[in-house]
Amino acid sequence: MQNKEYKSGFVALVGRPNVGKSTLLNYLVGEKVAIMSNQPQTTRNKISGIYTNDNEQIIFIDTPGIHKPKNNLDDFMDKSSYSALNDVEAVLFMVDPEPAGKGDMFIIDLLKNVACPVFLIINKIDTVHPDKLLPIIDSYNKLVKFAEIIPISARQGNNIDDLIKTLVKYLPQGPHYYDSEQLTDKPEYFIVAELIREQILQLTHAEVPHSAAVLVDKMSDFDKGKLQIFATIFVEKEGQKGIIIGKNGQMLKNIGMHSRVEIEKLLGDKVNLHLWIKVHKNWRSDPVFLKKIGYNVKDL
Repeated sequence: MQNKEYKSGFVALVGRPNVGKSTLLNYLVGEKVAIMSNQPQTTRNKISGIYTNDNEQIIFIDTPGIHKPKNNLDDFMDKSSYSALNDVEAVLFMVDPEPAGKGDMFIIDLLKNVACPVFLIINKIDTVHPDKLLPIIDSYNKLVKFAEIIPISARQGNNIDDLIKTLVKYLPQGPHYYDSEQLTDKPEYFIVAELIREQILQLTHAEVPHSAAVLVDKMSDFDKGKLQIFATIFVEKEGQKGIIIGKNGQMLKNIGMHSRVEIEKLLGDKVNLHLWIKVHKNWRSDPVFLKKIGYNVKDL
């Protein structure tokens, strides 16, 4: 029987690209549900990470980094971030440990119209001297009044317990929205595709990472004790296809090998991963294709 004092609610993570939103999400739920890389705009879709204990359940919504759109995919990513600001109990505005830049100012202007409490979360405090934090906090305090200001390290876990305790104060009494064992709202197909894309982000360079999309075509029955996964990598140009294949197919082998390791950690089963590469010119500006691979503005 659920505790009558049980609290639950939804919390949006917003910020510029590469400030550590996905790192925080993964730390909070204790598993990799959002991919990470040093590439900006790694997250393309809203992903919910579900934090549950005996007294509360918090659904953290990781959003794509807000930036100026250049194509239909970018437009979807920004709309995905904006839509996360509706119907949440709180917003965590994550920033790097430095004074506000133009990108931060743009987001702050958006947050001024948000009805719920907005927390300023200064991430990566493990990378700066503590004496530098107060001037950074002062620089943001001059711009807008935040409900809370909490410095953290999402990578090392510094002050994450304090963040949770503070957030709970703002949550209403509510139900268990998800089973206690559930860590994300996304299906396995989605997470598997993202884990493959993560390796493309980490192993390739130049324009290739942002021009690549992954679609899991099928996850079939076990064969010789291994789950069979079939996935297609889409790129926009033949040259990009050649880079992903690599000399003697070595890059594709590396992507497949590293992806398989991460997928096996996620699923807890041995996996045979079958990868194909196709060219779909200008797919980032093709609304029909974007919908096919899961980027549909109408779903926001």
